[in-house]
Amino acid sequence: MRKKELALLVIDKLKKEYPDSVCTLDTASAWQLLVSVRLAAQCTDKRVNETVPALFKKFDSPAKLAAADVSEIEEIVRPCGLYKTKARDIKLCMKKLCEDFDGVVPDTMEELLTLPGVGRKSANLILGDIFGRESYVCDTHCIRLSGRIGLSDGSKDPYQVEMQLRKIVPPEESGGLCHRLVDHGRAVCKAGRPMCDSCVLSDICKKKNV
Repeated sequence: MRKKELALLVIDKLKKEYPDSVCTLDTASAWQLLVSVRLAAQCTDKRVNETVPALFKKFDSPAKLAAADVSEIEEIVRPCGLYKTKARDIKLCMKKLCEDFDGVVPDTMEELLTLPGVGRKSANLILGDIFGRESYVCDTHCIRLSGRIGLSDGSKDPYQVEMQLRKIVPPEESGGLCHRLVDHGRAVCKAGRPMCDSCVLSDICKKKNV
């Protein structure tokens, strides 16, 4: 089976299994999503969602975060781990956003990557969830499942997996597929103990059928 055909089958099956898959970070705007996705590095979305209400209440705009003392940000985001680095990046990101983009989150990969603390994974999430653009959020679940199913060649490099998925996944399905791979990775295809007997992809999964 060609990878494009496999991709379409995976998309169809996961759509039926997870019809309402979305990003699990609770945010009300593009700039808040930028902040939350930075906090989510090596931290659960649940913990981020518990932490950011206090942050966004105290600093309710990019300008206020940009002007904040980094120690104030640190104190609030401490529960998310790596809080010193994350607080610094958030402040610098909001400063750059205000200085170069008038506080408005840009809608191109090239511009998003100029923001401190924003990599391709974060930029793809913004492009897909905020602007409805083609997006490939290659987090650990997406990378692991893509290799296991056979959508990628098993590479662990996020950029390489993104480029491989771009060749076989219809642009309009890209964001939804990545969210569904996360849901499937958490619920069924767990690292180290995949539940293959109850997996909707078991009949087409490369790993299951080798």
